[in-house]
Amino acid sequence: MRAIFLIGIFMISCTGSKPLPKMEEVSEWKDLFNGRDLSGWTAKIHHYEAGDNYANTFRAEDGMIKVRYDDYEGEFNDRFGHLYTDQSYSNFHLILEYRFVGDIHPGTPAYALKNSGVMFHSQDPKTMLKEQNWPISVEMQFLAGITPGEERPTGNMCSPGTEVYYKDEMDPRHCIPSSSDTYFGDQWVKAELIVHGDSLVQHYINGEKVLEYTKPQIGGGVVAGYDPALKIDGQLLSKGHIALQAEGQPIDFRNIMIREL
Repeated sequence: MRAIFLIGIFMISCTGSKPLPKMEEVSEWKDLFNGRDLSGWTAKIHHYEAGDNYANTFRAEDGMIKVRYDDYEGEFNDRFGHLYTDQSYSNFHLILEYRFVGDIHPGTPAYALKNSGVMFHSQDPKTMLKEQNWPISVEMQFLAGITPGEERPTGNMCSPGTEVYYKDEMDPRHCIPSSSDTYFGDQWVKAELIVHGDSLVQHYINGEKVLEYTKPQIGGGVVAGYDPALKIDGQLLSKGHIALQAEGQPIDFRNIMIREL
């Protein structure tokens, strides 16, 4: 059955964080993507208003959500995009599979090569200004290997307009690397994100825990063009929208499921 989760995860606790719910306190799994269209999702792409899925960047095809750039005019022009759930979430277990495909779009920054992710605790896309580049959110970053023999872990944490505590201290880095293996080519990779409000966050790749941190909150930089009234540094993030990322690299997402805790 597709509703699979890691045995025992919900019974552990983390020092200094809220106790995790017991198994009987969690809901059933549900699909976030209906496999046919983008109902329940809203696109927001840099330089465009919320709801404008420019050049059909996000597509529901073949039972997957695909990110493509073949209808783009000219170079990439920093048209970073995200596809947001219309519903917000606080305590949840998210599962999805992703694979990188095709070539990066011309003019895309080099760092975006085989780079994507899923955002959580994100601001509502309707509150984003037209020229805001990233949502204020926390990201589970997806990467793939580029050079044989060089490590490039996936399931990392990145923080546009946010900060987290790692190993009980505020970590100033924009991205914290995970302990995952490096995955090359267009193979499917299973990612899991377990979020307990504003306390504990855990990242899993192919069933292995690769990163853990606490106290996600607004702060830091690496976000521009936002409404200053929404960036209240130090404010803990206990809920928000989930968003799939489009950074200029084609990628497929499938089997996107969530279970509220």
